Amino acid sequence: MNHVTTLDVTIVVLYMLGMLGVGMHFVKRVKNGGDFYVAGRSLGPVVLAATVCATIIGGSAMMGRGGISYTSGMRSVVVAVPYLLGMFLFSAISGRIQKVGQERGITSIPELIEYRYGKNVKYLLAALIGYTMMATVASQISATATIFKMLGGNMGITYEMGAIFATLIFITYTAASGLFGVVYTDVAQFFMLLLFVYMILPVMSVTQAGGLTALLANTPKEMFQIELDGNLIGMIVTNLVFTVAGAEMWQRAFAAKDRKTARKGMFWGTSVYAVTILITLTLGLAARQILPNIIEEFGTADAVIPAMVIRVLPIGITGLTLAGLLSVMMSSADSYLLISTQTFVRDIWKTHKPDLSDKKELSYSRIITAVLALGALIIALYIKNAYDALMFAWTFYAASVGLPAVAALYWKKATKQGIVSSVLTGFAVSVLWKMIGEPGGLGAAVPGSIACGIVLIVVSLATYKKNPARMA
Repeated sequence: MNHVTTLDVTIVVLYMLGMLGVGMHFVKRVKNGGDFYVAGRSLGPVVLAATVCATIIGGSAMMGRGGISYTSGMRSVVVAVPYLLGMFLFSAISGRIQKVGQERGITSIPELIEYRYGKNVKYLLAALIGYTMMATVASQISATATIFKMLGGNMGITYEMGAIFATLIFITYTAASGLFGVVYTDVAQFFMLLLFVYMILPVMSVTQAGGLTALLANTPKEMFQIELDGNLIGMIVTNLVFTVAGAEMWQRAFAAKDRKTARKGMFWGTSVYAVTILITLTLGLAARQILPNIIEEFGTADAVIPAMVIRVLPIGITGLTLAGLLSVMMSSADSYLLISTQTFVRDIWKTHKPDLSDKKELSYSRIITAVLALGALIIALYIKNAYDALMFAWTFYAASVGLPAVAALYWKKATKQGIVSSVLTGFAVSVLWKMIGEPGGLGAAVPGSIACGIVLIVVSLATYKKNPARMA
């Protein structure tokens, strides 16, 4: 395998410094919590579409699904399509989210829950969201650490060292300027990603594999077969339910300047993501022929795409493409980290102490960002596979928060008792299912979501006349 040259490493370092510089540039635009968390509700359709797509195609989506494509072929597509469908569904409801947020001064799912059901329910949802987002950051740290290890393996850089370095970058980048820095650097990262990772790399990879016809002919037929098992069903349900209640996308919808912008930005960002699903599959299949010993060499299938970058691209372009891969992790990690910070500072702390000044809120937000990033680092050091870390975080969230969040937005008969009992039930059932070993191989999100939905409907209908909640 080719090695990364000094020029490539220099390009990556300069790129990372440039992104940090852009983030620092926006510090002066952050005057209060609204600027830090929803960018003053100022996002237009192009910026929104770019940041949505850049966030969706995170380290787990790019490298995790690249690894699944390498080991299991079409299974990666089956996992990705439910997320895609969920995002198109979310695009349809994002206009209402923006409208409710602007009219009611709401910036997060917990604030919506508080508006309809009170503070106690808000605390419950906020705790689950905060933890889930922190654990999701861990998946991005894991993916980034894998790249850093490949870049500096000859210099003795380990996965653990890469994870620590990635965490420091995410802390600095996110704490400096909040959502302003996140979304505007996402625009640059979005175009870097499309050009180098999803255009140049696939063309060069297929060419080295002998062309598309040869690639398909040399790929074992079983790679195109789909065996539907319990674990796959669990991933499908998790991805589908999570998307409609993904806190990071709700934040983007709240940050849009109007309803039309929210819908258009979400739709076009999701549409671009749709194209990347088949490209990622192609990269994984090409890697099987070009680099058949990746797992033995690097210890994880997550290394497939960066290894292909190093193998098939020329000097200089390799550095730019690796920078594009790192931009994937940065754009997702900062988004999830920001949501986690918002949840703990604004949705929990400031709810408990409403007299907290804007200046103190910003200071605390930056401190908590660092604390939560260190928590994500700990998770990443124990779960080194990016997709495993992501599914670990999303499973419990999807089972307990997905349906209640949508019900709070649309269903007038959803009551406080119904929301609380459904969240607790979904969480308890999914955890219990996980603890007993997921019988039949069925993912924990499936029984958890079913139990959550049933309890939500039954309890809400039983208590609606006694305690109707106001609509958003």
